[in-house]
Amino acid sequence: LDSSKRLSTQTVMFHQAVASSLGLNITDHKCLDLVLGMGKATAGQLAELTGLTTGAITSVINRLEKAGYVRRVKDPKDLRMVIVEPVYAHLQPIKDAFAPLLEAMTSLYSRYSPAELALILDYVERSIHILNQQTNSLKQRQRRTAKRE
Repeated sequence: LDSSKRLSTQTVMFHQAVASSLGLNITDHKCLDLVLGMGKATAGQLAELTGLTTGAITSVINRLEKAGYVRRVKDPKDLRMVIVEPVYAHLQPIKDAFAPLLEAMTSLYSRYSPAELALILDYVERSIHILNQQTNSLKQRQRRTAKRE
């Protein structure tokens, strides 16, 4: 458990360093990661996923747009809806920031057999599932508490 905690902390520290190297804060960086993972997102989706207010998400999107990493586009099905999408042509600095990590992790993976990698992947995927469940539980408790106040 201590190793998992240390890994989690070091992961946060790495992403903070990446964000800083890109001139972003860690929240902006991770919101960009969400947009990249989804391909596109609305401000409402980002607010729901992060737990940030829509006002805070608007500020995040403004900073990411100013940095050139995303752009706002109108939803062709609903012109009132704004979609945030990555500007793939401007993502090279992000790729460059992660390239040394990718190289180092590829080297690490080469030390393990396919069966060992399958076990590691199983652990990681199950950990992600548990973390997602726990995150959702915390959000639900927070909503219930906010309704009572």
